[in-house]
Amino acid sequence: MTYAYAGAARQWLESWRALVVRVRLRARARLSPRTVDALFAAAVFLALTGMARRPLHDHPWTIVGFTAPMVAPLVWRRRAPLAVFLTMSAVAFVQWLDDVRLPADIALLIGLYTVAAHASGRRVRAAIGVLQGGVLLAALRWAPDDRGAETFIGLSAMVVAASVIGINMRGRRAAMALLEERAQRLERERDQQAQLAVAGERSRIAREMHDIVTHNLSVMVALADGAVFAQDRAPERATAAMRQVSTTGRQAITDMRRFLGVLRADEPDALRHPMPAIAQLEPLADQVRAAGLPTRLTVKGDPSGAPAAAQLTVYRLVQEALTNTLKHTPAGTSASVYVSCAEQRITVDVTDDGPGGALPAGTTGHGLHGMRERAAAYNGELTAGPRPGGGWQVRAVLALNQNEA
Repeated sequence: MTYAYAGAARQWLESWRALVVRVRLRARARLSPRTVDALFAAAVFLALTGMARRPLHDHPWTIVGFTAPMVAPLVWRRRAPLAVFLTMSAVAFVQWLDDVRLPADIALLIGLYTVAAHASGRRVRAAIGVLQGGVLLAALRWAPDDRGAETFIGLSAMVVAASVIGINMRGRRAAMALLEERAQRLERERDQQAQLAVAGERSRIAREMHDIVTHNLSVMVALADGAVFAQDRAPERATAAMRQVSTTGRQAITDMRRFLGVLRADEPDALRHPMPAIAQLEPLADQVRAAGLPTRLTVKGDPSGAPAAAQLTVYRLVQEALTNTLKHTPAGTSASVYVSCAEQRITVDVTDDGPGGALPAGTTGHGLHGMRERAAAYNGELTAGPRPGGGWQVRAVLALNQNEA
């Protein structure tokens, strides 16, 4: 009889986990965990009473009286796993005192599994010790005289199996929780990086649009003022100034379409109009000269080896510095641009001889801030301020090798 129960217990141990998984997968979305456990306990009760058909027919109240209190605590097994297991063990001990052998004792393996899957290591060891004590008592009373050791070893193997399965399940649950937490953290980091990328792209667009629009509008305003002043005394000079206004406006439109073409892959002008580089500093100097700012340009070294992005940075720095000089200095001011190209760095110096410097106190905007951000992109530093002898100076050093590294 003991071996019959042991064989049924092994079969039950292999199949009951599959039953739990199926019940959870089908009912978790609609039912609470307590309801799922109640249904599971009912299924276990029906299965165990079905395994004891003959004893149930002969002694129905005894079978139900021991099986029901053995299985009912499983409803609370996840809330208080150790208390549920101890309650089931107490019922099993009373059953042992009355010398009643039932398949309901298999439910103790479920209780032990639950303790191993949800409780700490100390409680698991305590539950294993209690159940091993019950196995010893069962082997001493119910095993045949010549098979007591075999019965004890067989039942102990089931105890170990239930414990190992529960511990593995707890480890898997912890690993899944860790992976879920990591996935959530990675998702948050991804969203933060996306937000930072968007903010950086907005800042870059703001800098480019500021440089393009501010410079060209400043030149156009200066040319228009000059044309108005000269229209009576020198009409030909006024006409030339307005033609320059038209040229500058077209150049602004071209620059904007070029920049927007970089943002849009389907913009054909992105292929026909490369981004400005150091070679375009001379046309830039001609433009500000036409607007009334005498400018001397000096380029030392070969800029062809510098990256295109670095050359664009140099162009924008010079453009912004000359725009500030054009906007904030009186007539008669002159400017000087010096660009030195070396293998590992590019030095930019833009100076003017205007009184009091190019930027009056309280001036705000994207200008200097955007220039410092451009220089910082190449691990460089930008300084801007009044010169000791008068005027204003902007100096930047771009470290090409550090940026590429």
